[in-house]
Amino acid sequence: MPAITVFAARRIHTFNPSRPTATHVAVRDGRILGVGTLDEVAGWGSYALDDRFADHVLLPGFVEGHTHLMAGGVWRYVYCGVFDARDPQGEVVRGSPDFDAVVGALSRRARDTADEGGPVAGWGFDPIYFGADRLTRHHLDRVSRDRPVGVMHASGHILVANSVALEQAGRLRPGIDHPGVPLGDDGLPTGELKGPEAMIPLMKVVGLGSQLEGADAAGLQAFSRLAVGAGVTTATDLGATFSRRALDAFAEETARDDFPLRLVWLLRTMGLKPAEAIDQALALRARSTNRLRLGAVKVVADGSIQGFSARLRWPGYYNGAPQGLWYVAPEDLQAIYVLGLQHGVQVHTHTNGDEATDLALDCLEAALRDHPGPDHRFMLQHCQLADAAQFRRMKALGFGVNLFANHHFYWGDLHRAVTVGPERAERMNACRTALETGVPFAIHSDAPVTPMAPLFTAWCAVNRLTASGRVLGEGQRIGVMDALRAVTLGAAWSLKLDGEIGSIEVGKRADFAVLAEDPFQVDPSRLKDVPVWGVVQGGRPFAA
Repeated sequence: MPAITVFAARRIHTFNPSRPTATHVAVRDGRILGVGTLDEVAGWGSYALDDRFADHVLLPGFVEGHTHLMAGGVWRYVYCGVFDARDPQGEVVRGSPDFDAVVGALSRRARDTADEGGPVAGWGFDPIYFGADRLTRHHLDRVSRDRPVGVMHASGHILVANSVALEQAGRLRPGIDHPGVPLGDDGLPTGELKGPEAMIPLMKVVGLGSQLEGADAAGLQAFSRLAVGAGVTTATDLGATFSRRALDAFAEETARDDFPLRLVWLLRTMGLKPAEAIDQALALRARSTNRLRLGAVKVVADGSIQGFSARLRWPGYYNGAPQGLWYVAPEDLQAIYVLGLQHGVQVHTHTNGDEATDLALDCLEAALRDHPGPDHRFMLQHCQLADAAQFRRMKALGFGVNLFANHHFYWGDLHRAVTVGPERAERMNACRTALETGVPFAIHSDAPVTPMAPLFTAWCAVNRLTASGRVLGEGQRIGVMDALRAVTLGAAWSLKLDGEIGSIEVGKRADFAVLAEDPFQVDPSRLKDVPVWGVVQGGRPFAA
């Protein structure tokens, strides 16, 4: 019989209402054998006592229900965001407060790689912080006039390329008529490319191809380091393309004894016909393992609110910007829902704007008439502008929702002043409405759009503070317990894993977040500052 390890802690918050706190947890074969006092768990037989966490607090391992593997891979490129960020080694990388700083950071990389040649790429840029000015090919031409240069926006929905890159892709020419390719006064593309259709032809040219997605061992290792440092034991790549080579590599890497993370990898349906997507998901499901979960799909319905590519209902954008973009045809979304219900494939749908949420609600309502799906757990991802009536429809249809709580801090001030206006900004990511309506919900980071840090995400939902210190939506605040449940059991439910993870109770996986302080004992304003020691994943401790 495998050996029993008993972990002792100052306090264990189990999120199991039958036994909410404990001091010891017994683990055998990577699963929880018993939770309680030392005398109680000792009844399972001889054990080895591990008291390294005697002064620490254990919570269920955090579950990051919406992130992307590129959160590890992007650090190969130049960080161009406004806010300081922490890389996978834990080093703080300073932000770029203006266009000159962005160009300077890219230029330094160009000089450092002069002997290598090839593209120069950056990520994390967000023009909304710079008023009416836009980053264009002319700015990036200052980095290089003979090497392709590209910068991915923080949202991942817009790419900016220099003249060389546009020329190599055959895009620096007059006569282009596409909503995702804005033109300058000279009739040529400005360099901004909005949405996948416009971006994809330039991605490889500027060096942001498959490596951006972190779909290799190095990217996966960097991603797992970020997760351990944040107390995350299960994380998603919420929408990836699959190749046999990448899948084989991931299966091998996640099977390593020293790999510290359970990865849930969803198939992105973009570029696939609905039947192809569902068939691929079913084939992938057969390759699932404990630490690599496959078989669900993600559909992207619209774009980004701060990128003005999300689909908003009347009256549209507060500053009068044109309506956003559709990324999926309504008939294709309807077909994916029908096939998903027929074959038991879970579907996650990205809807940032409330018009996109309406489309998803309408499609699922129609699909369920002919194909009832008990406990289908179709999820709306982001769903930032949903109002109370839409939440009531979600409840009736069985939708769950994964809300983007971090947006309040990073973009709240700008949503209030520029994108959606004061009233709608106060209801964005409406955790309180979800809670009171009875819609199952999680909250997430969408890393690398914002940092993977569930305690920070929970802090955002509890406090709803913007970067300027404004409380944005007092009535949508939730309590610490509800916020921490959203990054544990709530996120586990959203992935159909709540029977395995999300709480510390007998039979579940031995996944714990190890904290230096008790998040229920600190002031809620300090929740984001609780230090993370690391994790126990499948009974195996990993320090940050």
